[in-house]
Amino acid sequence: MTTKKGQKRLKNIPILHDEVKTKRTVVLTPTAWQNIKDEAQRQNLSASELIEEWGRRINSPAVYPHK
Repeated sequence: MTTKKGQKRLKNIPILHDEVKTKRTVVLTPTAWQNIKDEAQRQNLSASELIEEWGRRINSPAVYPHK
């Protein structure tokens, strides 16, 4: 996953979003998980960030400024 150039990651300090992520559990079929990983790789993202961006777009048509 990319970060803003020159910014060091610190635990519990958000970089890409305005809030800290928390660990979640999602149960998926192997096919769904593989599709998520493949799409994330195509977009040069982690699976977590792909899901994060999808979740944020649900109620917001705005384009992400960090892309």
